[in-house]
Amino acid sequence: MNKKKPTLSLIAPMYNEQEVIKLFFDKVELILTKNKIDFEIVCVNDGSIDDTWNILLDEYKTRPYLKLVNLSRNYGKEAALTAGIDRCIGKAIIPIDCDMQDPPELLVDMHKKWQEGFDVVLAKRIDRSLDSPIKRITSSTFYKLIEKISEVKIPANIGDFRLMDRKVITAFQRYPERSRFMKGIFASLGFKQYILEYARPERLAGTTSWNYWKLYALALDGIISFSSAPLKIWTYLGSIIAICSILYGSTLIFKTLWLGVDIPGYASLIVVVLFMSGLILLSLGLLGEYIARIFNEVKSRPIYIIQEEIGFDESD
Repeated sequence: MNKKKPTLSLIAPMYNEQEVIKLFFDKVELILTKNKIDFEIVCVNDGSIDDTWNILLDEYKTRPYLKLVNLSRNYGKEAALTAGIDRCIGKAIIPIDCDMQDPPELLVDMHKKWQEGFDVVLAKRIDRSLDSPIKRITSSTFYKLIEKISEVKIPANIGDFRLMDRKVITAFQRYPERSRFMKGIFASLGFKQYILEYARPERLAGTTSWNYWKLYALALDGIISFSSAPLKIWTYLGSIIAICSILYGSTLIFKTLWLGVDIPGYASLIVVVLFMSGLILLSLGLLGEYIARIFNEVKSRPIYIIQEEIGFDESD
């Protein structure tokens, strides 16, 4: 195998993608070969339960640019993407979905901007009409919220699809955390950036493995990983409640002692107890989210385990 380092390394995490693999390879190969761009594709099988891995093994026999990583189980896209980045050797790296919703045609434009001197070339969606109304609303709400509470500016409508120079990846690999919100980590790296806008097409085949629960969990990871505001807000909320309690208590004392008004206690007492109990449980739950992530970090378990890898030289 040619040991020359390729110009581009495409990182393609795969989970149950048997229907689109060949089409993806054909399209990428046609575009990059036509533009004389040397490349490799590092495919990470993230515990697929369909025929994805067997198809990758067959494709490897006739496509010399392929490198295959088979994880021991399903670790999630963030871990699979990390595994691919750790194993690639290109001068620039591009994470890409193989369902064609990350248009391969954009690879050439990314490469040109990189050659012009940009360290990071971001692909920004300008049309979310293919998403459901609920997804558009929740996505917009998330980006507006995290923009206000996070110290790191995480750009809206920009996913993992981006080009990153090798020095950016070297900086990325210094981030050891287990709970990985890749958009936030990438955004925190900085470097000289350029934004390419594109309209995301429909998925070529198959069905997405994402659902609203997974998206919620990912959003929660992003907020907790890149903001301490949810913790700090309870200090202010507690202060406000304490002030209101003092004012309300003073009012009750005044009415009882000076006006002689008998204040029935049960109804008001039970409302206050239930309200405060709810706030306490909510704050404890939020603390639990942070503590759970601290617990995961302290254990220092590996982000992923590789069962098998094919196409890598010993020097890689």
